[in-house]
Amino acid sequence: MLTPKIPIAKEGFPFIGSAVLITIVLALFGFQLLTVISLLVTFFILYFFRDPERFTPHDRDVLICPADGKIILVEKIFDEQFFREYVYKISIFMNIFNVHVNRIPVDGSIEKIIYTPGTFYSANSAQGGLKNENCATVISSDMGKKIAVVQVAGLIARRIVCWLEPQDRVQQGMRFGLIRFGSRVDIYVPGSFDITVVKGQTVRAGETIIGKLLP
Repeated sequence: MLTPKIPIAKEGFPFIGSAVLITIVLALFGFQLLTVISLLVTFFILYFFRDPERFTPHDRDVLICPADGKIILVEKIFDEQFFREYVYKISIFMNIFNVHVNRIPVDGSIEKIIYTPGTFYSANSAQGGLKNENCATVISSDMGKKIAVVQVAGLIARRIVCWLEPQDRVQQGMRFGLIRFGSRVDIYVPGSFDITVVKGQTVRAGETIIGKLLP
């Protein structure tokens, strides 16, 4: 049974409160058109920070998608930043209409968190993937494999939020952070997994299986 919660990410409360206050002030001063526009902006902010419950298919041998959005990259690369070996890199682009709360792909513990300042290119561009500000979370999974999940800022997204700390225990599907206003999440997966998503596929955080551990 899921624990009931407010279906809005707490990071959205200041934005929502400010938008509501501005709407009320405009209404009191009789600015009808501006009031309507401000009300629409308020509804959009509420929509952007929505945080719906998800039903995670718990299985220690699978990887669960960390973000809502569209798969823009699936490739095998030699990773020099985290593992110094060949891994699969899967990139998920979140537009402003996607849910932006990110979720943990595997049961395990947090080995380290690496914040890297950078630029703010469009998150779905090659430059964005290489040069943008990002926050990487390396997870030592209970299946004996390490996974890296990287939150990448975008052209509009200028604030990465990660609620984790090193040594934290995590479970598949649990919320671990978000990125405000359009962004990207990359996940680095060992070659011992069979990747089950393809470029162009739409995925959901906490529900879509993106890979299975090979026997």
